[in-house]
Amino acid sequence: MTNQRKPRGPYRKSAERREQILQAAYEAIDEHGERASLQDIADRVGVTQPALTYYFPTRDALLLAVLDRRDVVGKAFAGAAGEGRTMVDGMVASTRHTTDHPGLAKLYVTLSAAATDPESPAHSYFTERYRSLAAEITEYVQEQQQNGVVRADPPADHLARTLLAVLDGLQVQWMHEPTVDIAAIAETFTRMLLPSVGSVPEAGQAD
Repeated sequence: MTNQRKPRGPYRKSAERREQILQAAYEAIDEHGERASLQDIADRVGVTQPALTYYFPTRDALLLAVLDRRDVVGKAFAGAAGEGRTMVDGMVASTRHTTDHPGLAKLYVTLSAAATDPESPAHSYFTERYRSLAAEITEYVQEQQQNGVVRADPPADHLARTLLAVLDGLQVQWMHEPTVDIAAIAETFTRMLLPSVGSVPEAGQAD
């Protein structure tokens, strides 16, 4: 069995520095949204602003890397309960994660809207993001349909795209009106996809 060696020397230090910058950017945008400056991010890491461009050549490259990190963290949050996690649980957790991190949500909404322009630096990123997420969710929905957990009549790929649309749409509405409980709305919508409404017990309800 071959042991995989960890990066050593300059390469390892470079990878660690890149991770530090990405984490600092994630935290700065989480706190301040798009108002977070490159200088603020550089100060958090203890490097000069020009030094950031060695790891992230443009501001857009850094912002898109932050959105990648947001996706990773959001998926981990939505699936934190393990095997017993239902689609309803996942949708509620995803929207809770959105409202807990308004700065990141605003960045996502702003960049995704701008990315509808084919000339936008983020256009290809969001095109691929939606394609891969739709495929991933379609596979999940198909498994749930086969197990009788989700209605089998709608095409799985249609449901996948609808779920993405609902999550994105709720984010936009919440940013306009933060008092709206989008997690409760997401739960209401997702329960409509069950074989019969109310077939999954409420959280904490005995079987």
